[in-house]
Amino acid sequence: MGPVLAGILQLLALTAALALAYIPLGNYMAKVYSSDRHWRVEKWIYKGIGANPDTEMRWPAYLRGVLAFSVIGVLFLYALQRLQGVLPGSLGFASIDPDQAFNTAVSFVTNTNWQSYYGEQAMGHVVQTAGLAVQNFVSAAVGMAVAVALVRGFARSRTGELGNFWADLVRGVVRILLPLAAVAAVVLVACGVIQNFSGIHEVGQFMGGQQQWNGGAVASQEAIKELGTNGGGYFNANSAHPFENPTPFSNLFEIFLLLVIPFSLPRTFGVMVGSVKQGYAILATMATIWVGFVALMMWTEFAHHGTAFELAHGAMEGKENRFGVGASSIFAVSTTLTSTGAVDSFHSSFTGLGGGITMLGMMLGEIAPGGTGSGLYGMLIMAVIAVFIAGLMVGRTPEYLGKKIGTREIKLAACYILITPALVLVFTAFAMALPTPANSMTNSGAHGFSEILYAYTSASNNNGSAFAGLNADTQWFNSTLGLAMLLGRFLPMVFVLALASSLAEQKPVPVTAGTLRTEKPLFTGLLVGAILIITGLTYFPALALGPLAEGLAA
Repeated sequence: MGPVLAGILQLLALTAALALAYIPLGNYMAKVYSSDRHWRVEKWIYKGIGANPDTEMRWPAYLRGVLAFSVIGVLFLYALQRLQGVLPGSLGFASIDPDQAFNTAVSFVTNTNWQSYYGEQAMGHVVQTAGLAVQNFVSAAVGMAVAVALVRGFARSRTGELGNFWADLVRGVVRILLPLAAVAAVVLVACGVIQNFSGIHEVGQFMGGQQQWNGGAVASQEAIKELGTNGGGYFNANSAHPFENPTPFSNLFEIFLLLVIPFSLPRTFGVMVGSVKQGYAILATMATIWVGFVALMMWTEFAHHGTAFELAHGAMEGKENRFGVGASSIFAVSTTLTSTGAVDSFHSSFTGLGGGITMLGMMLGEIAPGGTGSGLYGMLIMAVIAVFIAGLMVGRTPEYLGKKIGTREIKLAACYILITPALVLVFTAFAMALPTPANSMTNSGAHGFSEILYAYTSASNNNGSAFAGLNADTQWFNSTLGLAMLLGRFLPMVFVLALASSLAEQKPVPVTAGTLRTEKPLFTGLLVGAILIITGLTYFPALALGPLAEGLAA
């Protein structure tokens, strides 16, 4: 079997698995967030944190819950890292420096999981399990809670109440993420992923020195790392490490995990708003972009431009032989079109245009299918923009799901889509203009610029993957990337929740002959076009200086 055919077959198998999970998982999540009953373990949690899960919240209260919980998470994880040197199970590792501890705490709380450290050489068992792994669960649940709040904004009328943040958070963890992660961890262990609490082992000589391997609770963290679209690796090599991702099957299974919840949430949306066809329209938009990007990536990486590429059957530099070009391309696209950030290959070693595709996937806002929760609310914001554009074309007030998109709604949506481009471009400009940050670049020219652009694109969009080649463990990058992660995570949530409240307060508008049918293929095409055009107009000059220049010069 040729490598191209193998890649296509893996893509078809992955698509079939996601299709099988779409209805049952989507329906289950809708049931979870619509239920008025509390499990006993959930009641214990509510009592422990002093929350009343039956109290409805307006958007300012919901936002305060999100921010308060996240601030506590940052402080706890920062303290855990700073105290690592005196904690049991530290494997002899020292406490983390202040700037790196800040960056890592912010990174995992914001679901970014950017890592400016070597995992197996910096973090002990306590920080990995009690700190990083816990945030993998709760940060994903926060994103899902905000998405559900926006869905309630479309589903409800004449009320500004969006549900209860604490109930949504706890249910997301207890009823969805924990059970799925437990099953996934067992599968990964069966595939050969390690799961233990052993220490550091000397395994022999390597290039004149002793080589050391760490043990760890890898399978359990790997499961939620992908399922919650987190992406932080137990080891520095992330999902290219054989302890995290040993076989081609485990590789495909990990891609399935990072896509299954984001691709199923449109079904949850359709069920909760009372029209599963609306969910299919959102799903079709996500799937069209995802499949298109995978096809483009495979084409760029399989293209034979020279003897080395022809002998390797594609651009194999930086890719694992056990996965090949096809599986690496699917993983790279999936991880950058979601907010996962996990990698099974070296994105910096992709062809110039291939590296540009990974960047463009994040620049779209990671909405195809996007992060766990954040992908859905990002796509719904783009749907609001698309119906506004359609309304301008025909000269009538735009409507979406029976809600008028007026001045207030479009301002909130516009603010949402402007935040991350502003963060990416401003921080990149400062890093290139100042003398010190540029010293962290391994490469010069277009590829060196791509390293900086990729880093801030990844941080601002809460992705977490790295283009590599950039020494990001400096005070400048730890601080500015941490700030970009914070602003890129929580500022958009402000506008999402405010928009949800504005929609929930409205009286439903009856469907007329002039209403845009947003469940039809025509709207899907309009939405895909709006996403690509808006992103292209925003980022094309920056892309032209980096990956496009590199790709065209090759």
